[in-house]
Amino acid sequence: MNDRSNPLKPEVRAYLERIGYKGPIDTSAAALAELQERHLHAVPYENFDILRRQPLSLDINDLVDKIVVRRRGGYCFELNALFGWLLRELGYPVTDLVARFWRDEPNPPPKQRHQVLKVEADGQSYLCDVGVGGIVPRRPIELTPGLIQQQGDERYRMERDEQYGWVLCEHHRDDWRWLYSFTEEPKLPKDFVMASYWCENAPDSIFVSNPMAAIRTAEGRNTIAGEEFRIFNAEGVKTIAPRSEEEYNEALRLYFGIVL
Repeated sequence: MNDRSNPLKPEVRAYLERIGYKGPIDTSAAALAELQERHLHAVPYENFDILRRQPLSLDINDLVDKIVVRRRGGYCFELNALFGWLLRELGYPVTDLVARFWRDEPNPPPKQRHQVLKVEADGQSYLCDVGVGGIVPRRPIELTPGLIQQQGDERYRMERDEQYGWVLCEHHRDDWRWLYSFTEEPKLPKDFVMASYWCENAPDSIFVSNPMAAIRTAEGRNTIAGEEFRIFNAEGVKTIAPRSEEEYNEALRLYFGIVL
């Protein structure tokens, strides 16, 4: 366990500053929940390096430079790799897992292309994930089958499937639908290299054709759909369609903190 008398690495302190975390430095479930929520409000999900044909690196030093120093975002293999590193540096037991995404995919999905984290805190196992562009849990999900877990207006539960293992389910229009599934076989960093390479380069990858960006806000969330910026809040959604490259880049900076 870390505490204020045990100095953190400069990179860890910079990461905590990047996400605006000022809470206790311990390994509690409460701190874990705040770390994840702060992360989702500070670091955008985005694929602009893929669109610009800049090869991604999953090396932790490179991820610190991109996400912490240059204040960019990334996608699951980048964001969850770095978030898992942060949690380990803070003293949490963390296991990297690979998931099969079901939302908006063929049934069954053709491949496993998502990274998630299993984290231990206060004697309980949690699913942590800061690497999805759509609406997903803002706080860790307790790995207890059937337990309904309310987060604001969103509702989740974990199921067990004989073939696919753990299944994260979301409540949608009076029904429960699968979001993604995973087993508990631990993965090494190199296990994600080929999956990330496919996402970066395959012609049928969803990441290579259109810009994607999403970030939680105090009022709701900001997203990009094609060339359109969508700003969600309690009053509804405002759409913005930049008319020039300059307007587009300014919208990226204003709504996502991204400077290319």
